Amino acid sequence: MESSYLAKNPKVVLSKEDAAFVQIGERLSDQKFETKQRSFFQDALRRFAQNKGSVVAFIVIAFLFCFSIFTPIFSGYTASSGDQYYAYALPKNSLFEGTGFWDGTKSKKVAIQEYVLSYESGQVQGKAVKVNKDDTNLNSYYTIRFDTYAKGFVYKSFTASEYRAVVDFDEKQTEDSKKILAPLVDYETYCETAFASKPFLIDLIETYYKQNANYSYELTSKYQPRYIKEDGSYVDTNAGEDAVIGEKGEILVKHIYKTDENGNYVYVETSGSGDLISYQCRINYDNYYAMEHGHKPLYVLGSDSRGRDIMTRLAIGGRVSLLLGLVVSALNFIIGSIYGSIEGYYGGVADLVMERISEILSEVPTTIIFVLFNWYLRDKMNPILMLFLAFVATGWLGTASTVRMQFYRYKGQEYVLAARTLGASDARLIFKHIYPNSLGTVVTSSVLMIPSVIFSESSLSYLHIIDLESGSSSLTSIGTMLSDGQGSFTSYPNLILWPAIFISLLMICFNVFGNGLRDAFNPTLRGSGE
Repeated sequence: MESSYLAKNPKVVLSKEDAAFVQIGERLSDQKFETKQRSFFQDALRRFAQNKGSVVAFIVIAFLFCFSIFTPIFSGYTASSGDQYYAYALPKNSLFEGTGFWDGTKSKKVAIQEYVLSYESGQVQGKAVKVNKDDTNLNSYYTIRFDTYAKGFVYKSFTASEYRAVVDFDEKQTEDSKKILAPLVDYETYCETAFASKPFLIDLIETYYKQNANYSYELTSKYQPRYIKEDGSYVDTNAGEDAVIGEKGEILVKHIYKTDENGNYVYVETSGSGDLISYQCRINYDNYYAMEHGHKPLYVLGSDSRGRDIMTRLAIGGRVSLLLGLVVSALNFIIGSIYGSIEGYYGGVADLVMERISEILSEVPTTIIFVLFNWYLRDKMNPILMLFLAFVATGWLGTASTVRMQFYRYKGQEYVLAARTLGASDARLIFKHIYPNSLGTVVTSSVLMIPSVIFSESSLSYLHIIDLESGSSSLTSIGTMLSDGQGSFTSYPNLILWPAIFISLLMICFNVFGNGLRDAFNPTLRGSGE
């Protein structure tokens, strides 16, 4: 090479002085890394943060988790607490009171009779609008803003102490609209004109009109309200006459309250004697509810057929689903990892025997396992614990199979053989050299197991194979809510809409989140994206 170079460059002459030792007298050592060192988990976190979809999915899961934990604490309701009077209340937010949007009201077209009854029970918000007059039935119709939270008056019996508490509450109120007790209706003269010519309809009074405490006004012979003008004169209307409305929008009807010999309204009747005395009253139920609970009813997502808060039940159902999904997946991850590691690392007879056991267990139908557990253990243990045992009974088989395949893939690699040659123990080879390389796939399968568990639990409760609301349990589940709201979907879609959205978000986000973890924990991608 030198002769060839000199032949081509005859003028280049190298002298002794041109040559010098490099780094003479210096101590040579490895150079310091210029880049910042990262652990395996730090690098996995960095790669996960670069996956925007997985980050968004994690944020949604965190929001649903916080919603499930904190909502029952601040809502003031439980999964089982409900009031039948407020069944099917529409969603209401106090910030939108009176706007017609998310305020617990709905637009409704009613005839005169229902318009007056709704007004008397406090269910008409604002002023009604007359829309048309049906000449065939001689009836006027109105469009009203119907308040589903106003229940008006009901009949209720009290003990002596309960009645005293109601009286004390009323004595503290300065406005009549906030008082509980209301005058009793005089049924001896009620609808006397209307049913005088039809005595056979007297049973209608007993079975219908008496049961609804909001019927406190007199009816005409055509079963229309009897109106009273502001000057005190009466208007005996027939069908088709408009309601008499005052200057402030109030309906002026003739009430027939019961009075005593002095002309004072009667508010209570008693029955029984001694300690068994009972007080029968006509009360404003909205005010009574406020006295009993310290607040008026408010259901942000509405109430179900039993008057239970949908938002609270959704949060408690979410707790059950998330708890089952996370704990069951963690247990299956631990059991499956240990079982699959032993199978894949040792192989041979150990793998043969253990794999036959796995195959036998995997052939048992999952539904049969839940039915048997529910059948024999329902009355012997907590339903949540029963579900844990049923899910873990065979749920770890998938993780064990995944770990086994990964061990067969990696245990023959050169770096494993080198570590064994250097004297590494079996435990070190398993948990330091082989298992970390399979961690990405195993973590992904475990995370994806969470939505599978949630979906399975919801399906079982939807089909009533398991019942978390049995006995004294104050639990519920997403599947139970979907099943309960199915029959009322056309009239009250919010009963099934919110549980469906909740479980859909859980399923989608956990799948996206699991895919992000798979890429983040893949060792072959370590250092990528720098």
